[in-house]
Amino acid sequence: MALAFSEALSRQPIRTFSILTFAICMLVLVADGMDAQLLGIVAPVVIEEFGVDRGTFGIAMSSALVGFGIGSWGGGWLGDTVGRRWSLALASLVFALGTVGASTTSDVWAMAAWRLVSGLGFGSAYANAIALAGEWLPDKWRSVGVTTLSVGTPAGGLVVASLAPTLLDTYGWRGTFVAVGLSTLIVVVLIVAILRDSPSFLLSRGKPDEAKIAARKVLDGDPPLAPERHMTDTAAGAIGVLDASNARLNLGIGIAFAAATMVAYGMLNWGTTFLTAKGLTLDVAAYTVAVGGITSMIASIAVGVVIQRLGSQRVVLTLSAGLFITLLVFTVVLESLPATPTGSEQTLVIVLYGLSAALFSGAIASFYALMTHGYPASCRSAGIGFGIFVGRVGAIAATGLGGWLIDLGGGSLLPFFGVLCVGAVLISAAALVNDRHVPPARKTRGTPMN
Repeated sequence: MALAFSEALSRQPIRTFSILTFAICMLVLVADGMDAQLLGIVAPVVIEEFGVDRGTFGIAMSSALVGFGIGSWGGGWLGDTVGRRWSLALASLVFALGTVGASTTSDVWAMAAWRLVSGLGFGSAYANAIALAGEWLPDKWRSVGVTTLSVGTPAGGLVVASLAPTLLDTYGWRGTFVAVGLSTLIVVVLIVAILRDSPSFLLSRGKPDEAKIAARKVLDGDPPLAPERHMTDTAAGAIGVLDASNARLNLGIGIAFAAATMVAYGMLNWGTTFLTAKGLTLDVAAYTVAVGGITSMIASIAVGVVIQRLGSQRVVLTLSAGLFITLLVFTVVLESLPATPTGSEQTLVIVLYGLSAALFSGAIASFYALMTHGYPASCRSAGIGFGIFVGRVGAIAATGLGGWLIDLGGGSLLPFFGVLCVGAVLISAAALVNDRHVPPARKTRGTPMN
């Protein structure tokens, strides 16, 4: 009897090609993070050379964020049309050349234009890397693998932060951009030479012969394969992201993703600002934000393991409630701080900030597992891209309005954290509005997946 590829894949141990696919996709996202966060690291040097103020330079800083949103949805659609492999290679090439192109600029608008181009590649790479890796991983490892991939970009930021001082001293900021951009081309070669579109995708596009060849990389023998079974099977043929059958998934993910990124970017981009406003030194505030980065990565990986065991609905509800309570307590603690916080008070602030970062990062990572499970193979890349695109709305809102909300309080952080608490509650839409959840491990066997 013919089996769906995901079912056949899950009946045997994980194979080398699946691990290699995951590793290359992770490498793509690490490179993505290096290129994406490079400008923020060298910004003081570039601002001084361009002779502009920080506010004006913000145009260049935010343009990649806009491009990321557009690229995630557009690149996801391309991945569903021509294949994840070639779309991922093109996306990596675009942000590599965009980073090199940025080295030639001499004013803010030229830098913004190149960063917009790079952003298109950043977003497209994210959507296609997660879709491709998820389709080559067996059920047991899929949620864990997908959530682990979400730490690739912040890991890339840590890598480039450690390399940037040496590169700046040796090559200047322009040479640093060239070095980082050209190194990404190695990833493009690996994608083209090694990666392949999954049999799930190929079967959804009516290419059984190609699917059979691809399946041989991980399956024993040459078993007959059937198109993936999915909860949208009542629809005729391949469907798009905006198909009516995806309505509740789109709405739940859209609300939750925008809310989670609003909280994330509010905390990360304005963390040092509101912490120093409450009496912490800049060094302590920066250390606090760094701790949040570490807890974010740990939580993003851990949440995949928990989802695999408990299912996505229970996990998302817990993360939403936990984040709301943590932010509420954090608000009370910050509002009660004296002008010069004691060591124990500073430690409490660091712990609450780190816990908040773990919770909102865990929520965002859970969305990737949920989207990989919820969208059928025919529109999976575009579905993930849609979620990322909507998430940019929250990111841009937090980046643009966070300072205004802090000022609005006139010394109080109640307006700022009040909005973040609302965002924490709205994360629950991914559990309550969405109608497709990763099932608990005990229910996985025999459950249609892709």
